[in-house]
Amino acid sequence: MRTLVIRLSSIADAKARFVNAGQKALEGVVVPATPSVNFPSYDDMHRVLAPPRLAIVTAMAGQGPLAIREVARRVGRDVQAVHKDVTTLVNAGVLDRTDAGVEFPYDQLHFEFDVNAAA
Repeated sequence: MRTLVIRLSSIADAKARFVNAGQKALEGVVVPATPSVNFPSYDDMHRVLAPPRLAIVTAMAGQGPLAIREVARRVGRDVQAVHKDVTTLVNAGVLDRTDAGVEFPYDQLHFEFDVNAAA
């Protein structure tokens, strides 16, 4: 099952993961690639993955490339609104645009973050 990991992390955190993977690779350790999208804050993540957009991703999971009209039909929304949301998701790296349409080339999303109480 192919999974896209959604993380809340700073650029420094992402860089540290990249350096760590590089060091392990130099030691001969096989480091599997984990497809992920990183957001610097919960608010940024929520702007991109707001409930209507998350519904689009859910409807597209494991379906292969789809035309925007088909995506709109599956989520029961206006084509123009879905087009705008799909563009946001493509720009964020969540969806891919192909010659055959747009695609969420994964079977699921995995959210990997903690939410702590305010100090």
